Amino acid sequence: MDTLEIIIKLLIAVLIGGIIGAEREYHNKSAGLRTLMLICLGSALFTMFSMEIGSRTSPDRIASNIVTGIGFVGGGVIFMGGTGIYGVTTAATIWVTAALGMGVGAGHQYIALGGCIVLVGVLNAFTAIEDWIDKINRLHTYKITCPYHDQVFEKYETLMKQYHLSFRKSKQTRNHTTFSATWDAEGSMKNHNAFIRHMLNEQEVERFEY
Repeated sequence: MDTLEIIIKLLIAVLIGGIIGAEREYHNKSAGLRTLMLICLGSALFTMFSMEIGSRTSPDRIASNIVTGIGFVGGGVIFMGGTGIYGVTTAATIWVTAALGMGVGAGHQYIALGGCIVLVGVLNAFTAIEDWIDKINRLHTYKITCPYHDQVFEKYETLMKQYHLSFRKSKQTRNHTTFSATWDAEGSMKNHNAFIRHMLNEQEVERFEY
């Protein structure tokens, strides 16, 4: 492998990582421009070293461990939020970026560039689809605190039904004269917003979290 070929591979790896990283950076994701550039470059380097160092015995020995190692990096961007697990798409993007870097290092630059275009297209196209799905059905967690009395929350559950929200009560707490309950409710964004506006004007409610 001559010097010019090595330089071209490294530049292509940086370019691919930069394109994907710029898309993630634009959407304010945890793994951004520099991170994905380094992942793609590192994967290309490890693959080239593996092919050179292990050329006589096992040329894939070093490169094969990229798949395992990159899993730890991807796992670091996944976290639990209030309504679910976040960062899975970014973790998958890291995984695919490493694969593209390996492709560049192995000499499949055109396949890697094509994969980069497909990846960016998927990230952008499916973001629009996910936004549309989120408008017609999304999950909200509501916590209502008000003075305690018999059947205290039946009124609000009836209200959720009126606004076409399907719900599940997950937690109840009584503290002296007040009573709190939490619901996980599903429905369209329009129905959630209508329910929230109604609840913000409820005089009996002491605390409303949404």
